[in-house]
Amino acid sequence: MNNNRTVQLSPEAFEKLHKVSTATLTTQLLNRGFHNTFLQLTPMRPDKRMVGYAYTIRYVPMREDLTDTQYNNDVNIQRLAVESVTNDDVLIIEARGDIRAASFGHILGTRIMARGAAGLVTDGALRDTPGFKELELSSYCKAPHATTSFIIHHPLETNVPIGCAGVLIMPGDVLVGDGEGVVAIAAQVAEEVAHDTYEQELRETFFTQKVAAGASINGVYPPNEETLAEYKVWRKAQEKMS
Repeated sequence: MNNNRTVQLSPEAFEKLHKVSTATLTTQLLNRGFHNTFLQLTPMRPDKRMVGYAYTIRYVPMREDLTDTQYNNDVNIQRLAVESVTNDDVLIIEARGDIRAASFGHILGTRIMARGAAGLVTDGALRDTPGFKELELSSYCKAPHATTSFIIHHPLETNVPIGCAGVLIMPGDVLVGDGEGVVAIAAQVAEEVAHDTYEQELRETFFTQKVAAGASINGVYPPNEETLAEYKVWRKAQEKMS
């Protein structure tokens, strides 16, 4: 287990999180008392799913005596993070919502992808967004901006608690992204949330089929006892087919 991870999901839970929506995940988290979990950011690849563990990096405002205009790979915190992420990490950046300069670029995105990262999330801007839209890496940002990061940002530290898009992210939290945005799942509940969300989506698939066939939402959504009994039969049939 990487030192930024406080839990390791089972293979079954990890697989299920690749199949469920961020919308259903927020419902399951609401049921557990987690109200602020959705990062409203734009996906560069809305066709791709993202599931991974938060590897956090915190940017502070640039100050001229600290600015690394040459991006020294031996000491620059951003560059050290790029060479530290590994399989299933999501590099997530606190950029304070400041989009006056980029917080990350395409070459670095290519590098973390090669290292096995599951994705990139920033509440700042990305540069080279046409390249990110072609890259086989799930990435999310607040906006595009062509200017390099040091004009506005100074990378200060990694694997600390951060606030990204108004949501608290702890190192090792589970991050799930789809075409709608990103959900942060507290590590200690991620396993059960994965399984319960998957089951909820199966139920809602059944409800959707009934409504599409002409059924009223009354007694279906939410379900009454009759609908739940029908669902149990349907669920068993699905298990036999899988």
